Amino acid sequence: MCGIAGWIDFKEDIAQGRDILESMTDTLKDRGPDGVGYYVSPHVLFGHRRLIVVDADGGKQPMQKTINGHQYALVYNGELYNTEELREELRTQGFTFESYSDTEVLLCAYICWGEDALKRLNGIFAFAVWDESEQTVFLARDPLGVKPLFYTWRNNALIFGSEIKTLLAHPAVEAVVDRDGLTELFALGPATAPGSGVFKGIYEVPPAYFLRVSKDTSALREYWKPRALENKETEAEAVEHLHALFIDAVERQLVSDVPLCTFLSGGLDSSGITAVAARVFAEQGKQLETYSIDYVDNDKYFKSSLFQPTPDQVWAEKMAVFSGTKHHTYIERHAALADALENAVLARDLPGMADIDSSLYLFCKEIRKKHVVALSGECADESERTG
Repeated sequence: MCGIAGWIDFKEDIAQGRDILESMTDTLKDRGPDGVGYYVSPHVLFGHRRLIVVDADGGKQPMQKTINGHQYALVYNGELYNTEELREELRTQGFTFESYSDTEVLLCAYICWGEDALKRLNGIFAFAVWDESEQTVFLARDPLGVKPLFYTWRNNALIFGSEIKTLLAHPAVEAVVDRDGLTELFALGPATAPGSGVFKGIYEVPPAYFLRVSKDTSALREYWKPRALENKETEAEAVEHLHALFIDAVERQLVSDVPLCTFLSGGLDSSGITAVAARVFAEQGKQLETYSIDYVDNDKYFKSSLFQPTPDQVWAEKMAVFSGTKHHTYIERHAALADALENAVLARDLPGMADIDSSLYLFCKEIRKKHVVALSGECADESERTG
């Protein structure tokens, strides 16, 4: 993942505020440890922290392009899964490319189709584009809201970032939680209402929305929503259709120039992803590496229940053998979960799911020692109701 930050003021010259931009961008260094970049103009400041996954040299940001006299700048966090299809379509429109990064494809797609480009994107994203000629900034977030994007207004200036702490690093933004924010934390936590940033005056761009801002106008609009369609497939046809879509989705996410692995808990979600990824790796003459987490003395104190009749680790090991992966089990102390709670909350910016968050935090920290990209089954239950 990467991190983006920005500050737009149509009235004041903010070019001398680079130190503030740098402070905002520094809050994202854990999201993007591999590089940092800035775009500075009289009325627009963009910052970017990068995690390199594809095209180390060609995907540097903020990315700038001049097309037919129009100047554009982009900061982007995410990944497109139909990069090559879009690139070929854009070539038919006269675009040429200097890299093989999805960053350049995204910027060209916006230049070519404007907001309609969002309907063509297959992926996860949060991005901002500055159109120097039109004097407009365009922010957008992917349909499921996988990538975060927060914003606030201060003295008619727009301030945005991948994390709440990014906005709070700006001196004009105060960390105030009012009654509405507290109500949300206590009533909905760890979830939040769509569009809410919990802190007073801080909002998120909701999933499947874009925000367009010019000197005199701003518009927050929904560009996609799921549709309920009549199912005309037989059960067998539906199973085959879903199977093909699932395989296609996993295969598209295996494009990486850096080491890639999968989580493997032994559950339905991670096992399905691992099975597909392991097959693709084997076809390429490689062995997929998988990871699971367990706790000291868990085998001694585990108690069977209807919800969980056996420990996860049993099924993780069975699935690893079935898929032919090189499996690693990370063993952690229970006390370490409590020790990591503060870091887990700081990473989220808000109270979360306690030991679940701290275990995921420690687990990912361990995996990062060897791998940069990990596919998991996280949130599959919430989005597809498989639980």
